[in-house]
Amino acid sequence: MSAKVEYTVFTKPWKMPIDELAKLVKKMGFAGIELPVRPGYQVEPESIGKKLPEAAKVFADHGLRIATVAGPTDEKTIAACGEAGVPIIRVMARLKPDESYQAMEDRIRKTYESLIPALEKHSVTLGMQNHCDEFVCDMAGTARLIEGFDTKHVAAVLDFCHCALAGEIPNIACDIIWDKLCLINMKNCYRKRVSPPEAKVTEWEKVWCLAREGFSHYPTIAEELKKRNYVGDICLSAEYSEEDKVDEYIADDLAFAKELFGD
Repeated sequence: MSAKVEYTVFTKPWKMPIDELAKLVKKMGFAGIELPVRPGYQVEPESIGKKLPEAAKVFADHGLRIATVAGPTDEKTIAACGEAGVPIIRVMARLKPDESYQAMEDRIRKTYESLIPALEKHSVTLGMQNHCDEFVCDMAGTARLIEGFDTKHVAAVLDFCHCALAGEIPNIACDIIWDKLCLINMKNCYRKRVSPPEAKVTEWEKVWCLAREGFSHYPTIAEELKKRNYVGDICLSAEYSEEDKVDEYIADDLAFAKELFGD
């Protein structure tokens, strides 16, 4: 399976200049990145038309690629991704305050439909990722949201961690979304009790941890992906509650992924 899978990393923790970022990613051993297109990062939304192709060239010069971006969903971003050769814009579907779930679905689907001409023109895909809490949280909800779209325009990003937080197990998640899948995320999390023993109601908080530690059981996930002959990227999200240990933890997660997938 190792020949069919490549590992990318979400570079949200690192705000260094783009050339330094490329050197770091190369040293860490990734094939490419997911680049945040956000204020304060190497490529900001206002300058994406110029900066994203420049960034893609820097990474290409280091033998790397920008596999995905996490940024706006507008025609300007889509066009820039097309020019830079970035195939996927990762997106999520979030409920607005006081918005019903059905209203959210209708709003998101209308937005995606309006972008199809630009997505077709520039050969870019919206990758819809599930996320716990006030988002579409699992593959059942993701499949419903993107039903009817051509996967070259709108496809699914399967985040097993958020599936686990929502209670959806790996084989069911894969069954639901397999024919709509464009990317897999790898991170992990568990819930920690934060209320004292005498509290009348127990309160919990999420702890973002090493991939080998949380609710998602990655040996089981790896076997499921191997069984289904998954081909594509696995993006390590580099999300940890202990932010000062990100370089140490991402190295461990990459080594763990390569061990599991036989690389």
